[in-house]
Amino acid sequence: MASSVRLDLDGNPIKPITICMIGAGGFIGSHLCEKIMAETPHKVLALDVYNDKIKHLLEPDTPWAARIQFHRLNIKQDSRLEGLIKMADLTINLAAICTPADYNTRPLDTIYSNFIDALPVVKYCSENQKRLIHFSTCEVYGKTIGSFLPKDSPLRQDPAYYVLKEDASPCIFGSIEKQRWSYACAKQLIERLIYAEGAENGLEFSIVRPFNWIGPRMDFIPGIDGPSEGVPRVLACFSNNLLRQEPLKLVDGGQSQRTFVYIKDAIEAVLLMIENPARANGHIFNVGNPNNEVTVKQLAEMMTQIYAKVSGEPALEKPTIDVSSKEFYGVGYDDSDKRIPDMTIINQQLGWNPKTSLWDLLESTLTYQHRTYAEAIKKAIAKPVAS
Repeated sequence: MASSVRLDLDGNPIKPITICMIGAGGFIGSHLCEKIMAETPHKVLALDVYNDKIKHLLEPDTPWAARIQFHRLNIKQDSRLEGLIKMADLTINLAAICTPADYNTRPLDTIYSNFIDALPVVKYCSENQKRLIHFSTCEVYGKTIGSFLPKDSPLRQDPAYYVLKEDASPCIFGSIEKQRWSYACAKQLIERLIYAEGAENGLEFSIVRPFNWIGPRMDFIPGIDGPSEGVPRVLACFSNNLLRQEPLKLVDGGQSQRTFVYIKDAIEAVLLMIENPARANGHIFNVGNPNNEVTVKQLAEMMTQIYAKVSGEPALEKPTIDVSSKEFYGVGYDDSDKRIPDMTIINQQLGWNPKTSLWDLLESTLTYQHRTYAEAIKKAIAKPVAS
């Protein structure tokens, strides 16, 4: 049980609040709900279309049963939304289509879900003077300035040309026919709208830009707890290949660089925002781990090594194969070269620093994936096909 008096960063007692969490049944939502239930006295109104990832929190005999309520609703067309936002002190919006495979093939859904469907949430918070923590994405930065320099330019090594700062870096997207940027553009516009609501109407807001948060319960494993033809994000894609003993597909040679942060570290940052409104309001926060940078190819190699250790099954002789982005994602795909978050603002405001190394977070995630899915996949593969 949470201890009786918890203090915020300024030494003030933290008052219990009610949180309306939209997208509570997703990867991030499930970890955030877990932490709030286990470590705080706050109440959560959990809104989502699905609740599979938080089922264990909704059992009637938990010590926190009175503090979490699940409301099955789709924010697109539900008249209950404003009432639920009014009942809460704070709204956290996690709802989004956020898998790159969809940006290209479902650009309209992507734009609608990330901009149009988020509009009422912002409006209700603003009109009812409720605080909002909105989840955006590191994709809003688009490409780095450095990616436009000549390949051999020494400036490409200069952090000024690639480190991404919330209050200074430009947002650089590809041309309109590169539909991959439909997501980033929708996310950027909702950020601008929230910022404008703050400036014009006094909305209290914080915006979170996650840089590849990974861990247990991320996305889905195709054909097991998600559609067979679905293409989840890189971690689940690679996990799926490892579980099925297939080579990992490297899009365009896996040369893109990414930084990865462990979900449990990232959730600490969100809890600090929830409980320190005076320090978090009006800010945009990068939440990532600049020390965990790898190319996607290096990520594939690490995951292959770790999975062999976790599962006790030897790795394939040829663990990776190259595919073109056109083959994997379809026409209109484009990519950002490198994503390193500047940590100054979150450090200054909330004193947050990520702790978990890439190796450790991959090991804990792959251990979970193996434990959760290995048997189900063996069964699925072994099933005789009806003639």
